[in-house]
Amino acid sequence: MLYSLLLSVLLLSCGGDKEEVGAETLLSGPDNKTWVANEELNAAGDEQDLSKEEKAQTMQFYADGRFAMGGGGSLQTGTWQFDQAAKRLTLQFEGQDVTQNFEVQKLDDDELNLRGADGTVLELEVKK
Repeated sequence: MLYSLLLSVLLLSCGGDKEEVGAETLLSGPDNKTWVANEELNAAGDEQDLSKEEKAQTMQFYADGRFAMGGGGSLQTGTWQFDQAAKRLTLQFEGQDVTQNFEVQKLDDDELNLRGADGTVLELEVKK
């Protein structure tokens, strides 16, 4: 009986959690990785329409800890840090006294879900 209980716990825990937060290297790949917004949810979980400009914006993470966000003729750069245990992504903008923290809800090879301080969730996917 103990064996079957352990087996069921093992099977449930290996069931492929769709909200899994993977390693830091999934953000940037071996050199860099570019992400684009796929969907935005407000704090209540309702889908928000992304504007054409928002859909055109990209966020590129480099393996050396730099990032670049841009689109529509604007570009912001800085450094990023990822704390996998805390599931927190921190962006420090270059030349500004601005830091943004996000709760990483999901991170795998091609999906990244970030929750902002206001509860809004931005779902990103790897740019193809």
